[in-house]
Amino acid sequence: MTEPVPGFPSLGFSAKPDVQDVLAHWRRWMESEKAVSRHTLSAYTADVAEFLRFLTEFRGGSPPSLNDLGDLKAADFRAWMSRLAMDGLVGASRARKLAAVRNLFRWMDRSGRLHNPAVATLATPKVKRPAPRPLTEIDADRLLEEAERDRDEPWIGKRDRALFTLLYGCGLRISEALGLARKDAPLGDTLRVTGKGRKDRMIPVLPAVTEAVRAYIESCPFTLAPDGPLFVGTRGGRLNASVAQHQMQKLRALMGMPDSATPHALRHSFATHLLADGGDLRAIQDLLGHASLSTTQRYTDVENEQLMNVYRNAHPRARKG
Repeated sequence: MTEPVPGFPSLGFSAKPDVQDVLAHWRRWMESEKAVSRHTLSAYTADVAEFLRFLTEFRGGSPPSLNDLGDLKAADFRAWMSRLAMDGLVGASRARKLAAVRNLFRWMDRSGRLHNPAVATLATPKVKRPAPRPLTEIDADRLLEEAERDRDEPWIGKRDRALFTLLYGCGLRISEALGLARKDAPLGDTLRVTGKGRKDRMIPVLPAVTEAVRAYIESCPFTLAPDGPLFVGTRGGRLNASVAQHQMQKLRALMGMPDSATPHALRHSFATHLLADGGDLRAIQDLLGHASLSTTQRYTDVENEQLMNVYRNAHPRARKG
């Protein structure tokens, strides 16, 4: 008899007890040892559940056992990837789902549960990642100034300026900034940030960041408890990312900026402007908290594109075409 897998989405399939046990241990390993984010855990869980549902349908309604998973051939995995493509999933989505299934099979191999090298032979779907779209240095400065103006409540303007200055000045993700506690406010020379995978990194803090954050704290009408959130909303609770995004949306409409001018674009701007001023790529990788250097290298494409634009606009021969 088969039962649904505890903690897995209800996708219309069942799993045999040995598969249930493996999936439960795999999830606990990702949570405790790998310390993946809740979002990653949820996404990987759903992707593996979808893969198991496909195998169940592929086998005529018979759920796979652990031995069946060990016997899968490369053609079986390719059939699943083909189904995803036929369903209209783009390369990035297919690549993520394959990564989730590979993660499970690698863990089963390392833990001695089964060995199936077939999944490792599959080519990862090509993913064309869009190039980061940073703001210019002038636009970034204008945006930070404008963030503090035209507010019914001055403290909200100071809050927005402090938040956006922190994103641009330290290269934080919006979730990292909004996750800061009052006791962690960047009022010194460095800031410790807990990023993806619960990994800590130290970031230098510019005087402009310190000044903006201090001005916000002094004007905030709420008592900011040491262990409470640094950035709060109009009712004193932790500021929601959607509010910050909405504030940015209003700013870019006011200033005639493109839709790409988002809170995350300030992080892109931090990296691009550092690189343009001669910043070391490895150092920028550490500041951003990127696990892979290839992720940081995307900013070299932006810098090269900007240099080419300068060349085309400024060089006499380029202007003559």
